[in-house]
Amino acid sequence: MKTVAIESTQTGTRSARSGFIRDLAELVKARLTLLVLLTTAVGFYLGADSPINFAALLHTVFGTAAAAAGAAALNQWWEYKLDALMHRTRSRPVPTGRMRPRDAVILGAALSIFGVAYLAFVCNALSAALAAITIIIYIFAYTPLKRVSTFNTALGAVPGALPPMIGWAAARGTLNAGAWMLFAILFFWQLPHFFAIAWMYRDDYARAGFQMISSDDRTGERSASQSVFFCMLLFIVAGLPAFLGIATVFYLLAELVLGGVFIAVAMRFLKTRATSDARRLFITSIIYLPLLLGALVLGKA
Repeated sequence: MKTVAIESTQTGTRSARSGFIRDLAELVKARLTLLVLLTTAVGFYLGADSPINFAALLHTVFGTAAAAAGAAALNQWWEYKLDALMHRTRSRPVPTGRMRPRDAVILGAALSIFGVAYLAFVCNALSAALAAITIIIYIFAYTPLKRVSTFNTALGAVPGALPPMIGWAAARGTLNAGAWMLFAILFFWQLPHFFAIAWMYRDDYARAGFQMISSDDRTGERSASQSVFFCMLLFIVAGLPAFLGIATVFYLLAELVLGGVFIAVAMRFLKTRATSDARRLFITSIIYLPLLLGALVLGKA
């Protein structure tokens, strides 16, 4: 009986530890943070001269990861009462009570400060300043604006587009046309990506009082037409690396194919305005970005 009790206690401990790790990963939005790390690494790689200093790359990615995770935790602390109103977010650790708001804000602030300080001392001041700007816009501008204006999506795309610039700045110590080009690609990519999400979860967002592009878009025409428009802008902007001498013709060919598919899926959403096609656009956006960045890395001039 004692052996059974010990085994039961050990199982419970492992289960609690596993649950805590899952909650921690959800609090810092692990999947989103991984995307931030990918774009940061690409920015560093494209901005760096050969041979690549992989130790510096790892330092940059680590510092940016800490800052991104901290910003995500602060965002969830800020919005936990609103998250509880939405089906897609009500199971998060803070709304459910599995994690206290105080713990979330302390962890978020600590990670944010540590990430910026790490970049400042180990990389350079410019990369740290960009990370700090990312956190400030995300928490103090984008987050409160979500309940005020539909402009929040465009503003929120700014901190989402800054990580490759952080990587570039860490590699070069300066920003030039290549860094701004990466910013533009990430900025325009996010808009159809988020428009698709806004249409898919329009009822959820309305329940929480968030002002999204889908808020008063009963037919979906505005959400879909804006998605097509920004996919077309992305198609143009994403071709710039080849014309700036940053990437080869291989990248340009890959970009033409990927951009064409992205536009086609967006146009299908415009034609049907169905939730299923909004989801298809969302999935396409997730596939598009890593493939485009991969082609950019492989096709570096």
